[in-house]
Amino acid sequence: MLPADSAFASHSLLRMRSFRQFWCARVAAGFGYQMLSVAVGWQIYALTHRTLDLGLIGLAQFVPSLLLMLPAGHLADRHERRRILLAAEWLQGLALVLLAAGSFLHWLNEGVILLLVLLIGVGKAFEFPVRQALLPGLVSPALLPRAMAASASAGQMTIMVGPALGGFLYLAGPGTVYLISACLYLGAALLFWRMPAVPPPVMRASRTLKTVFAGIAYIRQRPVIFGAISLDLFAVLLGGATALLPAFARDILHTGPWGLGLLRAAPAVGALVMSVWLARWPLRRAVGKIMFASVAGFGLATLVFALSTSFLLSLAALCVLGAFDMVSVVIRGTLVQLDTPDDMRGRVSAVNAMFVTTSNQLGEFESGVTAAWFGTVPAVMIGGLGTLAVVGLWMWWFPALRKRERLETAVADRVFQCR
Repeated sequence: MLPADSAFASHSLLRMRSFRQFWCARVAAGFGYQMLSVAVGWQIYALTHRTLDLGLIGLAQFVPSLLLMLPAGHLADRHERRRILLAAEWLQGLALVLLAAGSFLHWLNEGVILLLVLLIGVGKAFEFPVRQALLPGLVSPALLPRAMAASASAGQMTIMVGPALGGFLYLAGPGTVYLISACLYLGAALLFWRMPAVPPPVMRASRTLKTVFAGIAYIRQRPVIFGAISLDLFAVLLGGATALLPAFARDILHTGPWGLGLLRAAPAVGALVMSVWLARWPLRRAVGKIMFASVAGFGLATLVFALSTSFLLSLAALCVLGAFDMVSVVIRGTLVQLDTPDDMRGRVSAVNAMFVTTSNQLGEFESGVTAAWFGTVPAVMIGGLGTLAVVGLWMWWFPALRKRERLETAVADRVFQCR
């Protein structure tokens, strides 16, 4: 077993063909999704000028996530995960082709856009939990924290560059953005198709509602995992301001789609820097306290962004927000994977993905509704204050998470060595 802190350990990830293909596929799909998000948000807000409609984009993705992620996790524990990812990328690519065709031929309206976003949400509902469950099968437990950080850095790189690129490409029309995004999704599908198969874990239990919902039962019995997942859920649900960025860009900071692209990219700049730092110097001690501190920092940065009327200050606040968020993402993701046996990873990852994804999507809807009721700036301020309140409550309710010292366990390493 290689020591996690050795120089060879960090380089060995690059020597793994399966991990390289996994990483590149995530980059391609991530670019496609981030460019899509900018185009859809700007296109709908330009059509209606209603913040509530921005929230409907999140709602259209929330519904399939809520309904399909648990069945997706069950499939991931019974079937080859790579093939499920392949189908999910093809579905999202098809929806983007239809968005591009509708934009070029001028038959798109708000209802059709939301319907196709719903179709993309179906693919995303399968993609996210299955991808999370696949990664631990590609690397050893000793390398998993670094692999999680490297995978997260891929996602943050796409969030950093993708929105800015989408915003500039939008000058050529939304159809151009959608078409390029579709090509990227199909490229990700090709990479998953070429990846060597990873055999699914053997499940002896028959398929019942109990086995489908076993991930929820498993998480509820483990306060560290339950606390980490639920903390992220409520923090993102309350503190997310992403859905309102078109309104901030247009009405408060007085910029165009290029400015919206930079605002959407700013959190990823901070997150990418932090993920590179964590990949090189992984967390060793007091990971529970660090997670709570990072979520509190996320809430404070949200408040600064809400009160800012300067474009540069807003960019800086979003960068800091993204850096704090990355710390909690890596800690939560690593804890969930290392504390879960392989035959449960699909279902537990599905619950984790459902909490994380639905909190983002439902948070976008909540932001749109709150902005419609109280105004754009008060809505984001309420979210930031709510995040700080959640941190205080969770530190009291989940002392096991607060006292958690290390990410990895010796048991996990021994299990991998016996494979």
